[in-house]
Amino acid sequence: MAKVRAAVIGGGIIGLAVARELLHRMDSVEVTLFEKESRVAAHQTGHNSGVVHAGLYYPPGSLKARLCRRGVTLLQQYAENKGVAYEECGKVVVAHDSSEVARMDAIFDRAVANGVPGIRKVPGEEIPEIEPHARGVAAVHSPHTAIIDYVAVAKALAADIAAAGGRVLLGREVVGLDSRTAETVVTTRQGSEAFDLVVTCAGLQSDRVALMSGEPRSPRVVPFFGDYFLLEPERSSLVKGLIYPVPDPRYPFLGVHLTKRIDGRIMLGPNAFLAFGREAYDRRGWSASDVMSAVGFPGFWRFAVHNTAAAVREARTVFSTGQFVKEAQKYVPDVRRSDVTRGPRGIRAQAMNADGSLEDDFVITGAGRVVHVRNAPSPGATSSLAIAEHVVTEVIARATA
Repeated sequence: MAKVRAAVIGGGIIGLAVARELLHRMDSVEVTLFEKESRVAAHQTGHNSGVVHAGLYYPPGSLKARLCRRGVTLLQQYAENKGVAYEECGKVVVAHDSSEVARMDAIFDRAVANGVPGIRKVPGEEIPEIEPHARGVAAVHSPHTAIIDYVAVAKALAADIAAAGGRVLLGREVVGLDSRTAETVVTTRQGSEAFDLVVTCAGLQSDRVALMSGEPRSPRVVPFFGDYFLLEPERSSLVKGLIYPVPDPRYPFLGVHLTKRIDGRIMLGPNAFLAFGREAYDRRGWSASDVMSAVGFPGFWRFAVHNTAAAVREARTVFSTGQFVKEAQKYVPDVRRSDVTRGPRGIRAQAMNADGSLEDDFVITGAGRVVHVRNAPSPGATSSLAIAEHVVTEVIARATA
């Protein structure tokens, strides 16, 4: 029986999970993963907060809701099997004042509909029993929301791929996809190779990679950076788990929250502001072409017109550490400006449509034997193993059609 040649483009946690799932689910398959960086998990996977989301926010029945809940189960089992640290530190979504209670109640209702275990409402006076330094008029408590080291998970997935006979090729940037025949030719700067099946999981470059195979450019990736601050280690006792605000539908991003990392450090953030490059974690990543791609996109300006208030709010936290800390103080008043130091920066691959709307759910497209994961925002890492199941089921259906 002839081997099925499968390629996966992208060495983040989703691409790695897809490659591993292909090897586990398909008979007589050869899997090659292409990653342009010199290591796996170099971008969104390695620059997030490490939260394993329980499924509180997502519309019941959506792909996010279904794959998040399945993903939590798979991820917890995988972490246990691989010896990757996993901690159910719990999460409170805190209503800062009475105007937020109705929205908080709606989150609770969604969580119940999504089957989030152990979810309950907490009156304001009971919040300190869960988070001694947190304050609010009410909260939703999710005791099974967890934290993990996603880079460690990614490395374990890469090891699994190699152990199963797959190839993980680092430093191989894909510059071309030609699927005009029954085969798809993947071209890197080192050469070209033909494959029977291709799955792209290119994250921050997902729209550009999809475009190579003839897919529409929209949804366009518009990069937003998110800065974090770290509490000094001696002040880490201010936060036991995860303390989140109630999302405000007027704003496209959540706002500053407080997050325990798996190493015990406490992060404040992130904010969200237009990045000067899709990989602009510092000045070296600034890219004029990335900026022009964003600001030259009509959808960006339609988005901006309707989100001026959000831009002003986020700009304050970008340019003022004091304002950043004030946002955190709404929920943990004991945090002081002197308690924080600047921490890491992440870049969010925000998929945006030409009308300025944001893609909120996972977006998986493609034609023939090429499948594109176009949009996998939070809870993408949480859902990675479930996304892989979903994508490989689609791939197998196409392969046997």
